[in-house]
Amino acid sequence: MTIDKKLIVLSGLPGSGKSTLSNLLSQKTGFPVLSVDPIESSIIKSGIEKSFETGYAAYLVAETLAKEQFSNGLSVIIDAVNAEDEAKQVWISLAKELGVPIIVLECTLDEEIHKARLAARVRGLHGIEEISWDRVENCRSVSTKWPMESKSVDTLDLTAKSIDSLIEYIDTSK
Repeated sequence: MTIDKKLIVLSGLPGSGKSTLSNLLSQKTGFPVLSVDPIESSIIKSGIEKSFETGYAAYLVAETLAKEQFSNGLSVIIDAVNAEDEAKQVWISLAKELGVPIIVLECTLDEEIHKARLAARVRGLHGIEEISWDRVENCRSVSTKWPMESKSVDTLDLTAKSIDSLIEYIDTSK
């Protein structure tokens, strides 16, 4: 594999398959996954009440951990909703600061399948309630577009062939 250091950011509505895709990419590439939700859950577990600030802090912790991984010569996979401009800006600024390309993969899913997955999913994250369809719709209503090119990924098709194709896309992206 010839991938140069890159910041690979998975983005999409809650429950759209970001964590599944992140883990599959990590298994194939060996790149670490930094997932914002478990970080926020740990912050809440420490006794800090869930708020906008705990969510933002989780992004900042992931950003700091990403810097550490880059200093070790690794690319990094970020697993986060990244709905609003402030979240997107964390990764855009990091890529600029480190002088590495940012590759945005936007996870999508057919609405009925998405609803069924949410209904069956139990994440069990401390202090973070399970995702409701109302929360997905709320997230959709505040979501902004990435200011750069992003690749849409239908997470219903996560075959070995499609993962290899995504890795090739990441490898050839500048």
